[in-house]
Amino acid sequence: MVAVAGIRGAHPSQFWLREEKPADVVALDPVTKVWGVYGHAESLQVLNAPATFSSEVQRKVAVDERLNVANLLQMDGAPHTRLRKMVSRVFTPKSVTGLEPRIVELTGELLDRVAGHDKFDMVEDLAYPLPLIVIAELLGVPGEDRPLFQQWVDMMFRDHKEISLAETEEGKAPQANLGGAAEVLRYVSEHVAERRVRPRDDLLTRLVETEVDGERLTDAEVVNFGFVLLLSGYVTTTMLLGNAVLCLDAFPEWQARTRADRSLIPGVIEESLRMLPPFTAVSRVTTEDVELGGQHIPADEMVMVWLAAANRDERVFRDPHTFDPARDPNHHLSFGRGIHFCLGAPLARAEGRIALNMLLDRFPHLRTDPEDGPTFRDIAIMTGVDRLPLLITPEY
Repeated sequence: MVAVAGIRGAHPSQFWLREEKPADVVALDPVTKVWGVYGHAESLQVLNAPATFSSEVQRKVAVDERLNVANLLQMDGAPHTRLRKMVSRVFTPKSVTGLEPRIVELTGELLDRVAGHDKFDMVEDLAYPLPLIVIAELLGVPGEDRPLFQQWVDMMFRDHKEISLAETEEGKAPQANLGGAAEVLRYVSEHVAERRVRPRDDLLTRLVETEVDGERLTDAEVVNFGFVLLLSGYVTTTMLLGNAVLCLDAFPEWQARTRADRSLIPGVIEESLRMLPPFTAVSRVTTEDVELGGQHIPADEMVMVWLAAANRDERVFRDPHTFDPARDPNHHLSFGRGIHFCLGAPLARAEGRIALNMLLDRFPHLRTDPEDGPTFRDIAIMTGVDRLPLLITPEY
């Protein structure tokens, strides 16, 4: 196991690549019967070949049936291309740039609330509310309903267990525990139906009304895109913000350099994404027999791509366990690759860049509290903090 040196108060399981990580870059887990992919090149091979490594994992792990209808995360081929093309028309880098003034305004308002305090919780006071407010405003949902999103997302990941096919009853797929997913789908469905009757100036309305080649999105497609946007735009950004601050705290020389040269902030974000990817793994299912990393994988096998391990492949990254925001190139896989590259990546990067700049502007002294350390998410496929108390007074 390989730890990230310098992360104070860290829960080790969140920063080690994987217990008893095999020497091979591809290996079958004898307990779960799932193939693990740990190398960078091998992970790229999987992510860039959806015809062979399908995202339709519901064939092996059953989920709420409503999530299987027109869900970008579980589609490949022409249906995925069509849907992605349609939703990309209303969720573009240009639209993200247009959101930046509002992100600045919201960040300022949230930081105003902790002004004059000796400390604040990075997650509760900034990393959670900022992306959630942005997503809620994008979708056009009432502000008073925003806490429900956090509740439902917490339900989705609570008691998350590692995927295992070892004890599956014959002919039955193991069940994935998604908890609050059903509540999110129900809630978004109600708003989509309302937009059909009473359109507004928001993302849900634009999704309802958008056309490509004379074709509109179905209700199920709009609802599931809202679901995907919630995960990619809210959860990912919350963890990204906390992890970036953790890295700057763990490596104070880089915090000092970044304070002096803000052009380093994009590099800080990319390097924190590499070292501490918000989602550490993605799953695929083979559609045919395939050779990968010197291993023969039969058709209809579950494959787990460990992005956290690929991001530290010594064949690609020099000194992979060293935090280096000046790393160039930095071909991390934290947002995925290929047709399923994270739609929320531009928004997450923009929010991270703005929030870090404003944090460093507001607080000349910013560090974790040695008396009250961070609390980490105890979920194998996620890296992030639930609590991150920060001291903002001079250190004596």
